[in-house]
Amino acid sequence: MRWTIRLTSALHLAGVLGQALLAGLFVTGDADLLSWHESNAGITYSLLLVQFAVAFLFWRRARVGWPVWATGALIVAESLQIWVGMSRDLAVHFPLGMSIFGASAVMTLLLWRVTR
Repeated sequence: MRWTIRLTSALHLAGVLGQALLAGLFVTGDADLLSWHESNAGITYSLLLVQFAVAFLFWRRARVGWPVWATGALIVAESLQIWVGMSRDLAVHFPLGMSIFGASAVMTLLLWRVTR
């Protein structure tokens, strides 16, 4: 289970990194990348839901609960992120995206370093 939670977290982080890349390229003027950004958001969010299921199983088997709560918090944050992104509220969307980026990176690091 430990490797599964690590893998799902790393895949989700890759999706978040892709979101940042696509957002940056979109902001520089490539308007076609907005649809890619939106599609990648759905994929990244789906990976997060898979991560939550794996974290729940990890908690039930290994009795390590913090990944469930951290993933749950990310689900709330990414749900809000999608909502404000669709409403084009960039004053919230940008800083929330950076927070999600940081939280996902820290969570992935902790899963690889702490859950031995």
